[in-house]
Amino acid sequence: MSERKATFTREQIAEYAEASGDRNPIHLDDDFARSVGLPGLIAHGMLQMGILATVAAQAAGGSDHLRRMSVRFAGMVVPGDTVTFRAEPAGGGTLELTAVNQKGEAVLTKASADYEP
Repeated sequence: MSERKATFTREQIAEYAEASGDRNPIHLDDDFARSVGLPGLIAHGMLQMGILATVAAQAAGGSDHLRRMSVRFAGMVVPGDTVTFRAEPAGGGTLELTAVNQKGEAVLTKASADYEP
């Protein structure tokens, strides 16, 4: 099993927006995010998936062992949230992946990765 906890910050989200080129205002502007029904700015789903992929790679013995990864974005992550990312062997070269916030709510679901040992 491999696990990592990450607390998301406004700075981290802004840095990811710049690095990825995804400057959608729902990730950068609280007022805009609220105007479209969100609680405020939210973290990029792909930022979360990237962290989960790192955890999966560690559990698989390295990124070169990963063959496929699947995930469903299920919940919002806002600045200040702490998410626990976990990868556990499920047998047959598959990892079960989870991402749960500090309230026990899944933010990524139906997540798995196939790997070759």
